[in-house]
Amino acid sequence: MLRDFDEVIEKVKSFHEKKRCGVCMADQAAIEAVIEAEEMGLATPVLIGHEDSIKEILKSLSRENKYEIIDVKSDSEGAEKVVELVREGKVDFILKGHIETAVLMKAVVDKEKGLRTDSLISHVAFEEIPTYHKLLAVTDGGMCLYPDLDQKQKIVENAVDVFHKLGYECPKVACLSAVEKVNPKMPATVDAGQLKIRNQNGEIKGCIVEGPIAFDLAYSKEAKEIKEYESDVAGDADILLAPDIQSGNILAKSLNLAANAKMAGFVVGAKCLILLISRSATAEEKYLSIALAALVNK
Repeated sequence: MLRDFDEVIEKVKSFHEKKRCGVCMADQAAIEAVIEAEEMGLATPVLIGHEDSIKEILKSLSRENKYEIIDVKSDSEGAEKVVELVREGKVDFILKGHIETAVLMKAVVDKEKGLRTDSLISHVAFEEIPTYHKLLAVTDGGMCLYPDLDQKQKIVENAVDVFHKLGYECPKVACLSAVEKVNPKMPATVDAGQLKIRNQNGEIKGCIVEGPIAFDLAYSKEAKEIKEYESDVAGDADILLAPDIQSGNILAKSLNLAANAKMAGFVVGAKCLILLISRSATAEEKYLSIALAALVNK
């Protein structure tokens, strides 16, 4: 169990060989993030983009001639290049710089030269919340708009796979809804109930799935006791499965802004992790995401 991001950082610092972070179309914000991560001992940057601009930024940061730079002429060329570096084993994961997500992901999902796997591509956000006893993941608030039942299973499996790589033997998954009973008029409850059945039948492996379950029960042991709700997941969830992208996105951002949570996250389901971090995100969110990606890639 990982209690907080400090644990993540300490684990990554102990690695003998640092993971390589490919920065696609490196700009000021991304370069500052990877430099901070590198100085903390979390990862080694590979900067892909307009060489002259990158050198100017490094000069302004007094970091000239210190990092590998790969010059490209366009965003699409940069996306193709970072994907190529991943395929060649020269980069372990990708950080998005000043490039449209659609352009980067087009190269990632290219059928011939991309990073596609049999998995669905989804997003996992990790939250360190002052009122919770360990890191908590929310999925998917960034990629899949309105997943159906089978897609939700794949989203769960993606998140569970990440937790296995982090050392969890059997992560606990809460399939969120507004109530705890299956109601045919509430599709989220129907899907949640089916996911629990699939888990019990061995179709979803390596985890415990509970659902439908409301957020208060998934999050609070006190709520579990008050409502007399019997579940190993209640009050101790590792993964919160949102019914759709809107609820997942709102939940994650609400935790960050209203509950003073720290966040890290990335896209999973490709041959490497992809850090699609907003340019407006804090420097802390960026280097925490790099640290978490490095730990997953250990």
